[in-house]
Amino acid sequence: METVKDLARAIVLREGGYVDDPADPGGATNHGVTLATLRRLGMDLDGDGQVTAADVARLSAEQATAIFVQDYYRAPHLDQLPGALQPSVFDMQVNAGATAVRLLQRLVARMGFACTVDGVVGPQTAEAARRAAEAAPDHIVDAYGIARRNYYYALGDAHPAMRKFARTPQGGKGGWILRAEEFIAPAYHLTDAQHRERTASWA
Repeated sequence: METVKDLARAIVLREGGYVDDPADPGGATNHGVTLATLRRLGMDLDGDGQVTAADVARLSAEQATAIFVQDYYRAPHLDQLPGALQPSVFDMQVNAGATAVRLLQRLVARMGFACTVDGVVGPQTAEAARRAAEAAPDHIVDAYGIARRNYYYALGDAHPAMRKFARTPQGGKGGWILRAEEFIAPAYHLTDAQHRERTASWA
């Protein structure tokens, strides 16, 4: 059985190494940890008295794993969610912050389970997610993954600079879409043709 640390290590592998893409609102990032996160945590790794992109570049995979476990899993109380949902919500929490929980809250509310959409896992969200998972045990994880995939496409619709994260230069599935589909059963993956049709309006 996978532990939360196993899940965090898998996220580190998905995120890759150091990047500083101007189109990425996260800015300088290493193993998925942003400069803003290091500043919030006060992690001056090179000891120069300030937290900069240089500290992001020095961050180790194990340090990133520890940050994810504490700040992106335990602190937002993802452990209160049904176990089946935790890997995908945790992965998206690292990728998109509280949007991950808001996406789940909207999903379970549409399923008929009362849930305030505030990005916070509290007793109401935990109970709504539990009831939704019990009502659709064979579909809830796929439903969340599909909602996540749709969110990334919507970002591309609204922000042309971000389209490169959802579509490759050759028109295939970009990293965001592939990442979402890691948590969706193959039967619900989009074909290449469907993906190209979905993004056909993008310049």
